[in-house]
Amino acid sequence: MANLFKKKVMIKDKATGQKVASESKKWWGQYRDALGILRHKPLAADKKVAQLMLNDIMAKVEKEKSGTLDPFDAEMNKPIQVHIDDFEKHLKSKNSDPRHVGEVIAKIKRCKTFCHWERTKQIRASDVENFLLDLRENQHLSIQTSNHYLKALKAFTRWLVRNLRMKLNPLDVIEPLNVRIDHRHDRRALEMEEFILLVQAAETGPPAVGLTGQDRAMLYILAAWTGFRRGELGSLTLRSFNLKRNNPTVSVEAAYSKHRRDDIQVLHSDIVERFLKWLEIRKPENESEILFPISNKTSDVDRRTSEMMMFDLSFARNLWLTEAKGDAERQTRAASDFLRYQDSQGKFADFHALRHTFITNLSRANVSPKVAQTLARHSDIRLTMQIYTHIDSDEQAAAINSLPGLSPKN
Repeated sequence: MANLFKKKVMIKDKATGQKVASESKKWWGQYRDALGILRHKPLAADKKVAQLMLNDIMAKVEKEKSGTLDPFDAEMNKPIQVHIDDFEKHLKSKNSDPRHVGEVIAKIKRCKTFCHWERTKQIRASDVENFLLDLRENQHLSIQTSNHYLKALKAFTRWLVRNLRMKLNPLDVIEPLNVRIDHRHDRRALEMEEFILLVQAAETGPPAVGLTGQDRAMLYILAAWTGFRRGELGSLTLRSFNLKRNNPTVSVEAAYSKHRRDDIQVLHSDIVERFLKWLEIRKPENESEILFPISNKTSDVDRRTSEMMMFDLSFARNLWLTEAKGDAERQTRAASDFLRYQDSQGKFADFHALRHTFITNLSRANVSPKVAQTLARHSDIRLTMQIYTHIDSDEQAAAINSLPGLSPKN
């Protein structure tokens, strides 16, 4: 039989300083659970509220005894932070990149705070849609960033369903938005002439962002001929290179690869020759020394490679402008987008644009889309062809002019 009672407690008398017997402020419930074990549970200070709470507990006990208790009820009534903490442990157990884990959990917590979620049963698709809209309209974040938040949240709710902590995934109905309509930070591929002048400017320019000009030039060359990302390039040591085989390669360990796997890229013979000459200048102390300390994953610094590119592109453009023959040519050059960090269409030539340059050059060399996808290390060929492959107006014109015309040919 369930009943309410006031628990006996000892409190300190303010007048005498002595401990005296008293009653708890809250009413407690005494009941036997489905296994017949006697339980005592604190409820509420108001007796009527406490009685209602005790009635709910007994109703659940009766359902559990009869086998009709919803198995998801207990999980969905736990504080949502318990589930978030367990999801974080799950991500760490998969040997995920700690930085990635931190970013995913931070996104989930930000949404939780915005939506005032206390329990998983409060998760609603409409809440998430409002949160994502606020990110784009009031926080001025891009559609791509908004999609990253949605991806993190859907991963969390899918995990809840798989682990029987939620019946259905309420976020299944939300689709990511089309990032191609948001041109906030589109990138462009550099033309070969631009890239050559960029490398020359770096080699002859002063140190910038903590790297010598020679080191920056070699970094640009490797980025544009391997497609490696900033963090991957920042992990390279002499051990990463195998230059004694017929097809020389450079590899990135799984710990530093975006996809958490060992990645190997074949090196062009010209790049190998350039790299060996650079090593004579660089002279690493040992085979384990980080060659390009630009990432805090492998060194004590986290360099702004976008600022590095901006510095060297500006230096290269100024040199290019001074080489103009006459005022007319100088005005024409000044009006062009050649070597601009951000062109007239708002597209950027930042460090990641070198990866775009690598993949675009594969297309220009008539490499098959499937091979280009493999070299780009993309899981989806649409990413290779739609985002990273850039076709300029001259290439479009050449393609159109290659079509047969209406005029008969003799």
